Amino acid sequence: MPEESTKASLLLRVIAKTLDFIIIAAAAKTIPQVGYLAGLVYLLISDGLFDGRSIGKKILRLRVISLSTGSSGTFRDSVLRNAILTAALLLYKIPLVGWLFVVVILALEFLLMLGNKDGMRLGDDIANTKVIEG
Repeated sequence: MPEESTKASLLLRVIAKTLDFIIIAAAAKTIPQVGYLAGLVYLLISDGLFDGRSIGKKILRLRVISLSTGSSGTFRDSVLRNAILTAALLLYKIPLVGWLFVVVILALEFLLMLGNKDGMRLGDDIANTKVIEG
């Protein structure tokens, strides 16, 4: 991994993911029949776009890198690191309690990022990735 890479701040990561969730919500509302599915697909592959950047990360100048190679995140890395969040959004559709899954998963991921010296969440551990500034 490049020595000059700086761990992305927790605040910037939360804002970037919030922007991505806004895109997902907009897709779900704009195109009722397929927007929800398109949003889920976007979430899965988003960190493989734009040289390891989702749209939210691109706006905030963050990037996903592979810890094993130091190169930008790939679509495979993106699918691995976002599978947990995508599963939570799938469970969101369960009436009455679905939102609880999303809250629990997001809280867990946030706490893991907060407690990890490299700011890695469970998805990063699974995909062997890290989010950096730049």
